[in-house]
Amino acid sequence: MDLYFSPLACSLATRIALYEAGAEANYLEVDPKTKVVQKDGSDFREVNPLGLVPTLRTDDGLVLTENAAILQYVADRFPQAGIATGPGMERSRLHQWLCFIGTELHKGLFVPVLDKTAPPEVKTYVLGKGLSRLDYLENYLKGREFLLDHFSVADAYLVTVINWTMATPPIELAKWPTVKAYYERLRARPASRKRSPRSSSCTRPNSRGTRRRRSSTSSRRTPDLLHRRSDLRSRDPCESKSALWVRRTPGRRQ
Repeated sequence: MDLYFSPLACSLATRIALYEAGAEANYLEVDPKTKVVQKDGSDFREVNPLGLVPTLRTDDGLVLTENAAILQYVADRFPQAGIATGPGMERSRLHQWLCFIGTELHKGLFVPVLDKTAPPEVKTYVLGKGLSRLDYLENYLKGREFLLDHFSVADAYLVTVINWTMATPPIELAKWPTVKAYYERLRARPASRKRSPRSSSCTRPNSRGTRRRRSSTSSRRTPDLLHRRSDLRSRDPCESKSALWVRRTPGRRQ
């Protein structure tokens, strides 16, 4: 299984899901501006003509795109991980939250706020309308540990999006204490704290039940998946804008 990703873009949600599942995968980093696959210099658009991550190539060679679809595929592919749901209303609730995160938060709120070319009046309008979505989330999460009755791929997506508040000063997470507590709780999970994979690396459980990485490239450690503000540049993390937050790796030109 190959996962094409860019650091701290929405593809982070799929990486968290795969780590939660203890699944083996090849992580192929894509440069968001040039659309070049870092491992071999190939053109990522030959895999996904839109040039957007995440993009997943299954063990059967099939290519799957779109974050919500990939997250559900991973959840169903590794049922032992317990990050999916059962059929019926449980699955519909999972769909509901994936749609809410993708439309109301990811595209509806964060994309325009992070867009450096968006006029100030547009951002003011978006914030005036979009912050009510965080109010809704604040009320919903009171008394709940996760979006559903257990950790699911919807939580992996939500913590990824909330992480972008570190680059959006108008959205101060402290205004929503329940959402902030949820974010800190999920940020502390082992899958969220796992070190970022370098291109062509794999993760798999070892004999002690913990995950280890083998890679054909450098073994240098890279920053955690969910960075602190000091580790980030405030760039648009959405590939549709061809820019994202860049991790600061020693020896790598920023």
